Amino acid sequence: MIGSERIADAHERLSRQASVDSVLIELSEDTPQLDRLLEWANHAARDGSAAPIISLPGELIDVVAARIDEPKVQLLCDATVESRTGALAFAVAERKHRLHDHGVEADDERLRRLSEEVARIASALAELSTSAKTVHFVPPARGEGEGTEIDAEMVRGLIRIRRLRDQFFPKDFFADPAWDMLLDLLAARLEHSRVAVSSLCIAAAVPATTALRWIRTLTEHGLFVRRQDPEDGRRIFIELSDEASQAMIAYFRTAHQMGFRIG
Repeated sequence: MIGSERIADAHERLSRQASVDSVLIELSEDTPQLDRLLEWANHAARDGSAAPIISLPGELIDVVAARIDEPKVQLLCDATVESRTGALAFAVAERKHRLHDHGVEADDERLRRLSEEVARIASALAELSTSAKTVHFVPPARGEGEGTEIDAEMVRGLIRIRRLRDQFFPKDFFADPAWDMLLDLLAARLEHSRVAVSSLCIAAAVPATTALRWIRTLTEHGLFVRRQDPEDGRRIFIELSDEASQAMIAYFRTAHQMGFRIG
């Protein structure tokens, strides 16, 4: 660890720093310096000069998500000390593997000897990073499921049924944030309403940090689209792509034709 700085002085310190593997930016409130700091994080991740990690409270999700458009910037929401430590351990280990050809074994071994909790978190991050690369989107075949009118109430009905499970079983048994967010965005599209990042995180029914990673993954793979709020430059909305919307409509129509009634 090189050191720490107050948010107000962070950008100046980073501009003077010769090199650094990773930077953990801990936010607690919106400040005048925040935009410059987030711009630095985007740039550092994009050019590979550092691996930025941003730890933020839930109330800053929309502000930060609107400014961070570089997928390599890690976002942690309401993170514990263990989560932040695990993210740093993973970021440093990954960066050393990428930047150095020799002599990293000893450093990696020390990282692997971190506490059991940190190792578990780092492993989960690695698994999520790997699984994100295997996401595939297959659009519906022409004419698939045509002929049935799909409305927002039908989609909201399925969402209510999914949430009903939480009254009878632990919610962790059925966590499926990607599908929950697809359903919420389809309903919003049919209602002609807009969904902010913070609202979509709630719809995902998982911790906000997990939801943010899935939003990023599904955006990278073309299912979600980021839209700037025309009335507020510091906020974005998330929408279904046209292809994803067509696939979701085809899914509901096909299920309806098979005899399933939802809503």
